[in-house]
Amino acid sequence: MSNRIRVAAVADIPPGTAKEVFAGERILAVYHVDGKFYALDGICPHAGGPLGEGTLQGNIVTCPWHGWQFDVTSGQHCLNDHLKHPCFPVTVDGGEVFVELG
Repeated sequence: MSNRIRVAAVADIPPGTAKEVFAGERILAVYHVDGKFYALDGICPHAGGPLGEGTLQGNIVTCPWHGWQFDVTSGQHCLNDHLKHPCFPVTVDGGEVFVELG
């Protein structure tokens, strides 16, 4: 059964930015790219860096600690085809951003 959690208002995450949020007991990074919202697990798998504080260029986030990069639309690591970071479905309803946790 899924768990839909409100994580922010649309206005809290302007286009081209990210926000670190808490959803239940998880830390997530929510990104606003080209009018759509995406959510990744907010902890970089390399050394625990905060992906929500990373640099976002287009749909690529760069972890601020050691430079690991992920496609925020899919969670795919940019250099390692075998590494995919957990991502979560996002919906927008009435100006509010919701993330679906499984």
